[in-house]
Amino acid sequence: MSVPICSIVMPLAESEKKALEVRAADKMLIATMRNQRLQDFFFHKITLGFALSVLLVLVGIIISLVIGAWPAFKEFGFAFITTVEWDPVNDKYGALIAIVGTLVTSLIALVIAFPLSFGIALFLTEICPVWLRRPLGTAVELLAGVPSIIYGMWGLFVFAPLFADYVQPALAHTLGQLPVIGQLFKGPMMGIGILTAGMILAVMIVPFISSVMRDVFETVPAVLKESAYGLGCTKWEVVRKIVLPYTKNGVVGGVMLGLGRALGETMAVTFVIGNAHQLSWSLFSAGNSIASTLANEFAEAESKLHVSSLFALGLILFVITFIVLSAAKLMLAGMSRKEGLK
Repeated sequence: MSVPICSIVMPLAESEKKALEVRAADKMLIATMRNQRLQDFFFHKITLGFALSVLLVLVGIIISLVIGAWPAFKEFGFAFITTVEWDPVNDKYGALIAIVGTLVTSLIALVIAFPLSFGIALFLTEICPVWLRRPLGTAVELLAGVPSIIYGMWGLFVFAPLFADYVQPALAHTLGQLPVIGQLFKGPMMGIGILTAGMILAVMIVPFISSVMRDVFETVPAVLKESAYGLGCTKWEVVRKIVLPYTKNGVVGGVMLGLGRALGETMAVTFVIGNAHQLSWSLFSAGNSIASTLANEFAEAESKLHVSSLFALGLILFVITFIVLSAAKLMLAGMSRKEGLK
C-alpha cells in the first residue's frame, strides 16, 4: 500500500517551521539575556562610581586640609594643639581655646538636647493623641529647616538679653554658690558666652535627634508593646524594657547626628559665643570655637602662617568629628557583641 507523498511532506514542513520558531525564540532569549547582562554590568559600574565619588571627595578634602595645615604644624609642631595664644599680629597661633570651646559648647548642647529630644519622641509615639500627633511632628521637623543664621540672630537679639537679665543671675545665685561647680557659673553676665552658645546649639539639634528617635520608636512592632501592656506593664516600663532595647542603635545614631551638627555649626555660634580668644572656667565668659574662628578670620587672613593655622583648625575639627563617629560605631559594635553573648 503506497503512502501519499503529500502526507509525508506536510508533517516535515510543519516540524521544520516549529524548529525555526524554536531557534528564533532561543536567539531572542539569548539576546535578551545578553542585554540584561550588559545592563547589570553598566548599572553596577555606574553605582560603584557614585559610591567611589563620595570616597574620592572625602580623600580630596583630607589631602587639601593636610597640605594647607602642614606649614602651621611644621612651624609650631604638636604645641599648636596645646597652646592658648592666638596672636595674628605676631604670627603666633594655638588651637587650644578653639578646641575647648567646640567641645564644651557641643557637650552642653548634647546634655540639654538629649532628654528634650527623648521626651518629644516618646510623647509623639506613645502618649500624644492622634489628632495632635501630626501637627506637633510637623512643627518639630520645620525647626530643622530653619537656617542657622536665623538661630544666631534670635539668640543674639532675643535670647541673650533675657538670658542675661533672668537666667544667668538665677544660676549665679544657686549653682554658683556650690563648692566645686560654682566656678562654672560665675563671671560677667552679658548674655553671650560659652553657655549661651551651647543652649542655642541645643535648640538647633533637638529637631534632628527627636525626628530620628521618633522614626526608630515607630519601628517597634506593635505586638511587642501590646504584649507588655497585656502583662500589666506601665508606659514607662514598656519604653524602658521594650522600646529602648529594640531601638538603641537608632537612638545612638540620632544622638551622634545631633552631636555632629553641633560640632560643625558656624553662624549661630559666631553670633552668641563672644568670639574672644580667652580661656576661662566660667561658662558665662566669652570664648571661641573652631567654626566661629574660621568664619571670623578666614576672609581677613593675610600671612601664610595665619591661613595655614586656620587650615589646621579645620583639620582638627575633622579629626574630632571622625573620632566621635568612630567611637559611636565601636560602641554599637560592642553592644551587638554583648547581645550575641546573652
